[in-house]
This record gives sequence, structure tokens and C-alpha cells, in this order.
Amino acid sequence: FECWLSLAEEYGIEITEAEFRSLFGRRGQEIAREVWGPEFTEQKVVSIHRRKQALYRESLQRNLPAMDGAVQLIDGLVEAGLVLAVGSSAPSANVEMTLEGLGRRQSFSAIVTGSDVTQGKPDPGVFLLAAQRMGLEPSHCAVIEDAPAGIAAAVTGGMTAIALLGTAPADKFKQAHLVVNSLHQLSPKRIADLIQAKH
Repeated sequence: FECWLSLAEEYGIEITEAEFRSLFGRRGQEIAREVWGPEFTEQKVVSIHRRKQALYRESLQRNLPAMDGAVQLIDGLVEAGLVLAVGSSAPSANVEMTLEGLGRRQSFSAIVTGSDVTQGKPDPGVFLLAAQRMGLEPSHCAVIEDAPAGIAAAVTGGMTAIALLGTAPADKFKQAHLVVNSLHQLSPKRIADLIQAKH
């Protein structure tokens, strides 16, 4: 949000936190098109998106904020023998930088980013491609998401959808199979049981 806010200020455009939260989880170009409006050409939207991504990577280099419980959950899932993937609307450079910063790149057998699909969330393509690359049926996959668009994508894709609160209120996650306040509330067994319950 800070990166989008800074960029919008450069253009004299206002973006509120509420507006950003309503767009969170979608592809950057879609957010730029929504905020900057239809009068901006596609080329300009692409340029704005690239500038935002550069600002974001600069921010990550200064400070990579690991979500509380993320590293422990990743390690626990790997230890339990679950196969992991990233399905993100973000560009591959951002995803790689984040995984490297966490020291967990090797924990993921598949990475799918916004550049691998033609449509962003809530379209399920990013998750369906991740399942395919892991060699799993979508119904045997669980998605942990903090964006309503991501939960919608998981449900549409036939996956178990676990919503993490923090970026949106609980009422935005009515489709989710489980809503948690913290990653510490998840374990390999709890996730596996949720997937199994759907079969």
C-alpha cells in the first residue's frame, strides 16, 4: 500500500487504504488501471505498474517483513511431506526475492506468478497451474490466502480455501472453508484434515 500511495502521489492521484484493500490480491496492472482510470493508455498503465514493482523491490531490500508464523508453517508442512507451491499475482522477481529473503526457496516445488497467467485472481488460473505443476488434482490442494480475490479463486478452482485475516475483515471471506487470525492456528494435520473433509 505504501508503494502504491507513493506512486499515486507522484501523479497527484488519491488512493485510500480502503480502496487498496478492495483491490488487494489482484494483478498490479489491474490495480493501476482501476486507480488511474480509463484515460490512461495501456502503455502508461504498464509503465506505472513497472515503477510500482521497482519501488516494492527497493522496499523489500530495506526490510523484508516475514508474516508471523510463516517460516514455522512452511517448515512444518515440508517436514510433514506436503508439497508446496506459490500462486501469486505478483511478478516473478518479487516472489523470488521474498522466498530468498525468507531462506525458503527450496521448500517450494512450484512457483506460479502473474506473468504465467493471462488473468489474475479471482480467476483460478494461477492456482490451477500451480496444482498442475505439483502433479496434484485441485481437490487435493489447500490455498492459504489473505485476499478475498484469492479465496474466490481457490473456491472456483475446487480447492480448500483457508482465509487469513489481516488485510480484509472476516465478512469478506464467507466463501472460505476456514478463517484464521494467525498462521499459528494452522498445522499440517489441520490442513490435511480440511482437504480430506471435502472428499
